[in-house]
Amino acid sequence: MNEIVESGGEAIAIQLDVADLHSIETARLAVPAGISHAWNASTIDVLVNNAGVGLFAPLGTITAEDFDATFAVNVRGPLFVMQAFLPHLSEGANIVNVSSSLSRHVSPATSVYAASKKALEALTRSLALELGPRGIRVNSIGPGPTATDFNGGAMRAALSGQTALRRVGSPEEIADAISALVSHEFRSATGERIEVSGGVLL
Repeated sequence: MNEIVESGGEAIAIQLDVADLHSIETARLAVPAGISHAWNASTIDVLVNNAGVGLFAPLGTITAEDFDATFAVNVRGPLFVMQAFLPHLSEGANIVNVSSSLSRHVSPATSVYAASKKALEALTRSLALELGPRGIRVNSIGPGPTATDFNGGAMRAALSGQTALRRVGSPEEIADAISALVSHEFRSATGERIEVSGGVLL
């Protein structure tokens, strides 16, 4: 938030734990109040589900707790965030769900994480059809190895050498892709999965 303000933009911050349904409900009330106070606005034009957790483990060590925690954040959370904010979305709004290149290619010990992201993509397609009559577009972005602290940067170094561009991506590149996807130029794209991975494991 500070970076947005320092660069000349405007922002408000609302705390939200997507794994906690009570937290989602609290945010559902706080966000419209916040944007109304800050900008005299009553609707949301873009909703990005970017929260994620990766608990990587081989089959023999996967626990029920790991499975439940992964799906709570990566699948259940985005679903109920979209449900909560649906009444506040403008006609023609955009929803972007952040998936992963791991929903396409295979890596060891990523089965639960990959399954959760594939489920998120299925939600994306289904809701694109359901919300289309309101002009709401629903798409997903599939980042590859990216220079973030997600899961301590697990697998980032190993996969960077397996990209066509021979480097990891940057958070700015993912943000740019999301900005492009929600722009007027992509106005006919919905139910799509756009991979932004530098060509990992082609």
